[in-house]
Amino acid sequence: MQRDDLARYLDERLEAARFRDYCPNGLQVEGRAQVQRVICGVTACQALIDTAVVNQADAVLVHHGWFWKSEDQRILGFRKRRLATLLAHDISLYAYHLPLDAHPELGNNAQLALRLGWTVTGRFGEQQLGFLGGCEAITAGDLAAALGKSLGRMPQLVGDPGKTLQSIAWCSGGAQGYFEEAIVAGADCYISGEISEQTVHLARETGIPFIAAGHHATERYGVQALGTHLQDKFGLSCSFIDINNPV
Repeated sequence: MQRDDLARYLDERLEAARFRDYCPNGLQVEGRAQVQRVICGVTACQALIDTAVVNQADAVLVHHGWFWKSEDQRILGFRKRRLATLLAHDISLYAYHLPLDAHPELGNNAQLALRLGWTVTGRFGEQQLGFLGGCEAITAGDLAAALGKSLGRMPQLVGDPGKTLQSIAWCSGGAQGYFEEAIVAGADCYISGEISEQTVHLARETGIPFIAAGHHATERYGVQALGTHLQDKFGLSCSFIDINNPV
């Protein structure tokens, strides 16, 4: 498949243009013109890039790419090493951040619901990134345990583990800031990847449990689903590489 055709397809499929994001979405580094072998991962770190080189990949596809607005824009140190590796081996880098959180089928939040058996009933939050859903009556403690079993990482629960839940809200990654909006939307519990100091007080004072299930852990599944989709639709070879990250 042509490199630029793949970029256009991904941009359209994920509706990248409609998001106000903290980084550019789409083709971030231009490699060879033809793409057949793709390495997929959560973050475009050196370990993932090195794996792409070993596997003679034509492209790397990730959720967390480069060129974040808050970062130093100079290509120095580890940034130089990452970029130099891609350029030396003519490997393209595709990255989709918020579009891969929000997509109703292939996104991180949709895929998390699929794995946990949650029914999506609505959306909330800025750019509709947060998901609302229903689940069979379950306690907060049992929900946290189910998340830990599915994600392979025991989450942190703040709140009453015995509280019975019927409606939940979730948003993968560093979306703890949507907790109050989830409460307003009627959720009995909110799940995200990360937790902040003030999150604890909000959970205690409202009686709404908060579950921090891990930034990396909650964002592994969107890029996997996207890779499978590309493999089925275009016959590309797409392999997901999970670079261990305890956060």
